Amino acid sequence: MGSLNTNVLESNLGCGLNPLDPEEFRKHGHMVIDFLADYYRDIEKYPVRSQVEPGYLKKCLPDTAPYNPESMETIMKDIQTHIVPGLTHWQSPNYFAYFPSSGSTAGFLGEMLSTGFNVVGFNWMSSPAATELETIVMDWLGKMLKLPNSFLFSGNGGGVLQGTTCEAILCTLTAARDRKLNEIGRENIGRLVVYGSDQTHCALQKAAQIAGINPSNFRAVATSKKTNFGLSPESLTAAIVKDLESGLVPLFLCPTVGTTSSTAVDPIGPLCDVAKEYGLWVHIDAAYAGSACICPEFRHFIDGVESADSFSFNAHKWFFTTLDCCCLWVKDPSALVKSLSTNPEYLRNKATESKQVVDYKDWQIALSRRFRSMKLWMVLRTYGVANLRNFLRTHVKMAKHFEGLVAMDGRFEIVVPRNFAMVCFRLLSPADDGENGSADGRANELNRKLLEAINSSGRIYMTHAVVGGTYMIRFAVGATLTEDRHVNLAWKVVKEHADSMLNSIYS
Repeated sequence: MGSLNTNVLESNLGCGLNPLDPEEFRKHGHMVIDFLADYYRDIEKYPVRSQVEPGYLKKCLPDTAPYNPESMETIMKDIQTHIVPGLTHWQSPNYFAYFPSSGSTAGFLGEMLSTGFNVVGFNWMSSPAATELETIVMDWLGKMLKLPNSFLFSGNGGGVLQGTTCEAILCTLTAARDRKLNEIGRENIGRLVVYGSDQTHCALQKAAQIAGINPSNFRAVATSKKTNFGLSPESLTAAIVKDLESGLVPLFLCPTVGTTSSTAVDPIGPLCDVAKEYGLWVHIDAAYAGSACICPEFRHFIDGVESADSFSFNAHKWFFTTLDCCCLWVKDPSALVKSLSTNPEYLRNKATESKQVVDYKDWQIALSRRFRSMKLWMVLRTYGVANLRNFLRTHVKMAKHFEGLVAMDGRFEIVVPRNFAMVCFRLLSPADDGENGSADGRANELNRKLLEAINSSGRIYMTHAVVGGTYMIRFAVGATLTEDRHVNLAWKVVKEHADSMLNSIYS
């Protein structure tokens, strides 16, 4: 990086700078598109997990911003030289970590259009198309999921695009909190209790903290291998009854369809029955697995959703729509509006006062909001329901294939049942030495070392979880570019590193 040696630009107010010059935008836009096209063409050449050390970038870049302009050619060169090595390549076909953040050409172009228009659609008046497209797209998607009509605008419910599941949970929890406090008095906030399982995403606990729930009133109800780490209605009931006997007030339940650790599925219907008996708001978190439920063969995983109050999934995970795009539906939009709305004079307008429009600022935490529906609309229209279903089925088929490879090798085991496109497995420890619990401890350490060795190679990337005290490796298929050959390569890499580790133990 460098800049002109003189300060000529500062003294020349007539230099003609135009940050939105159409022809410059056209030229530079082509450069960026070409760069990204080459990036995806060559993405398999990069180590999947970044191999840099903490603080690497500070050594590469100057201490201060450039005083004078730099050319786009220079900037793009620095991106290739300094930024790309510091990326973990989430779109690599050899990326099997966490959950997918699948992209698509349609999603990218929709994001480009959204950014290009750069509207701030906080209410209908601020950009009618942004609001109305969102209401249409959310009803389209709700129908694809066969959500009950009560969750759709056509049935007096409605959907909204949030940034993340964390925001969706916080908004619904806040609505539930205020609805309950209006019944029992604001002074009783310290008595409210929030329920999840020990497999529920930490977003629930964070939302509870932000919403002012007493930290001691957050319940992570224990699960077990007996229920495949799903939340038992009996265990939930026992926790609620205990809290009632202590004078507390049950408020909110968050069952999960596809937990982060193992893609476990909580039994929605029975849990909703318990919640209804005790007056809890039920929010279904299907952040990862909700996408799959557009396929008829997976729809049963959300049976019982008709009894919930809200439902969300992340289109930016496994639905080929770029981050960020969380889809949230609620049966009672007025509950969100009552908790989240503000109406200053400078936002007053005839459309809002007519009560005929949706003002999405009242359905979310922030006032400002992006035109997220553009990219989701592009994805739905470009690929269609049939292709989206088949994309998802292809990933599930590849996960089944990997599961079969693991099962055929007696040195490994599948730790929990596979529900979608993630396989949880581990390398078994060599023979137990007879000490109680020592074999599990050795196996956990063995798999920690195995996973780190695999990830350090840069050839593939996986992450781990611990359930029931068992350390396991998570193999999550979902990157858009992944093909059967990448799954076979992953298994080859796993076996090679396992062979090396076991040989060193026995030698």
